[in-house]
Amino acid sequence: MLNDIFSLLISTIKLRPYVFIFLGLYLIIATSQIGLKRTFLFTIIAYTIAFLSEYSSTRTGFPYGYYSYIETTRGKELWIANVPFMDSLSYTFLSYISYSTAILIGSPIIKNKTLDIQLADTYKIRHSFSVLTISALLIVLLDIVIDPVALRGSRWFLGQIYTYPEYGLYFGVPLSNFFGWIVVGFAIILVFQMIDRLLIRSGNYRDIGMIYAPFKGILGPILYLIVLCFNLIITFAIREYILGLYDLFILSVITAILVWKITTKKNRATKKDIAAHLNDFPKSFSGFAQTEINRRLTQTNAD
Repeated sequence: MLNDIFSLLISTIKLRPYVFIFLGLYLIIATSQIGLKRTFLFTIIAYTIAFLSEYSSTRTGFPYGYYSYIETTRGKELWIANVPFMDSLSYTFLSYISYSTAILIGSPIIKNKTLDIQLADTYKIRHSFSVLTISALLIVLLDIVIDPVALRGSRWFLGQIYTYPEYGLYFGVPLSNFFGWIVVGFAIILVFQMIDRLLIRSGNYRDIGMIYAPFKGILGPILYLIVLCFNLIITFAIREYILGLYDLFILSVITAILVWKITTKKNRATKKDIAAHLNDFPKSFSGFAQTEINRRLTQTNAD
């Protein structure tokens, strides 16, 4: 039994390598930003909620509306009930990179002379309602780009993996699907925030496992943009030019927001911002140019 599952898992990786590349990058990025234990917790929460939502929707129509997976790959990749394992697994990195991007949007920026970018975020920012709602919005924007091209999987290497009973309004995708994604995205981040609050109040998981990494503040958002670009390239490759223009608009807006956030002087961290960050995450700058942190802490405002 275990040998069969292992064989299917290896076959799944070979069949969907791009999913596991994104998953691997997510694990590296999340571990540096929130620590190994929180990354494990986030993965379990995201996968569980995603699987339950898909299991429910394929039977009851909630929350995405009715759809069904085509079982042509059963026996070639791992399935859990009537849902491909890799599909629910995708929610883990899609939801995390959206969460990470929302934290960047909501946090003061720290840059040193080598242009290394870090965030002066706090638990208050990470657990805020604004980060929650921005995360959910970013998740549904990802799906607006991903789902129409996935629905056309027969025209590229994904293959036709699912179908809707009726042709939807947005390039074949029903609007109920986007409603489902924003609900599920909201639920994933909310549950993670709630459990993280409880762990902190109990005195556990404070700054455990966080490590310094160059450009750590923008690694999640970069992966977010890479996922968008990957799907944009596929969209143009299958000659869905109008859909590609819609996707290009979404990519351009998000890129512009992130560039503005990183480059605008008023978004730089102040002495108070850095002190608040270090109070919650005392180890997050180890390896970062310490002279820069000392300089910021001894001046009234950041440059």
